[in-house]
Amino acid sequence: MFVLGLAGIFSRKSSQHQKSKGMGKSPCLWRMLIILCGTALVASCMTATPYQPNIAGQKIQGGYSEAWIGDNRYQVNFAGNTLTSRDRVEGYLLYRAAELTLEKGYDWFEINDRLTERDVRTYVAPDPFYEPYYGNIYGYWRPHWRYYRPGGGWYWWHPEWGSPFWADRIDLRTIEKFEAHAEIEMFHGPVPQNNHRAFDARQVINELEPTIERP
Repeated sequence: MFVLGLAGIFSRKSSQHQKSKGMGKSPCLWRMLIILCGTALVASCMTATPYQPNIAGQKIQGGYSEAWIGDNRYQVNFAGNTLTSRDRVEGYLLYRAAELTLEKGYDWFEINDRLTERDVRTYVAPDPFYEPYYGNIYGYWRPHWRYYRPGGGWYWWHPEWGSPFWADRIDLRTIEKFEAHAEIEMFHGPVPQNNHRAFDARQVINELEPTIERP
């Protein structure tokens, strides 16, 4: 639609130019403009989701969002396109959790593992076969995922189930969009020792900042 709109505008201007100065090279320029706009549009669709708020109408779909649950608890989300890798989504989600923690005036946060369907809290161990780019020291950062398949709707993957990661058994070409989310609880003061599910917000920001790609 964007390309067709620009083509229509240029076509009208080209017609006015032709009336005043003859045919010239306007038709060629018009075709070049359509090709360039089409190329730009395709390129934007072939770009992984950057670190950005998830706002409708953006050039590249997806990004982070959050919802207040109560007191010092939030659900943090990151939606990505099919070109966005698992560790990138989880890394950006971790970064946003740390960023939000500092924005709210807290020092550290803890991930709460909750199996929604059963409404019981369980504790999830790191995946021994998964090595994200942001390091194994964040192995206990294991968010929940959901993905959308046209004709099938939304599907869920929970780390508590112990099943293989959804992208390891699903053809990504059949996925239209996906997102990950985690419930976090924020606290003041130093990070408690021997709590692997607790994360120092400032440390996370400092370590992940070089890997963050913004629009």
